[in-house]
Amino acid sequence: MARRRKRKSRRRQEGRRILEHVPQYSIESGQDKPVTAARKFIQAEGIVPPALLLVKRNEHTTDRYFWAEKGLFGAQYVEENHFLFPSLRQLIEASGEKAPMALQPV
Repeated sequence: MARRRKRKSRRRQEGRRILEHVPQYSIESGQDKPVTAARKFIQAEGIVPPALLLVKRNEHTTDRYFWAEKGLFGAQYVEENHFLFPSLRQLIEASGEKAPMALQPV
């Protein structure tokens, strides 16, 4: 029996395209939990928002976090709710691309 494909959310795809323009940092979590490793890395390197952190938990698993002015968020949440983050709106406007539907002024 053929498996049905999971429907891809347009809003999430749009958010993923927006996050492609954000600086990315790849780190290893080591002995810390992934979110703790991300927070320590942000503190040590003085990273300014917005930024995407890819934290390698083990050889198979990588957790993705988004560093915003409001704090540290899971990247999947940010993809789905990118319109809630003003720094992403400014990033799209600065890159000169056509703003996605959710970010266009009304």
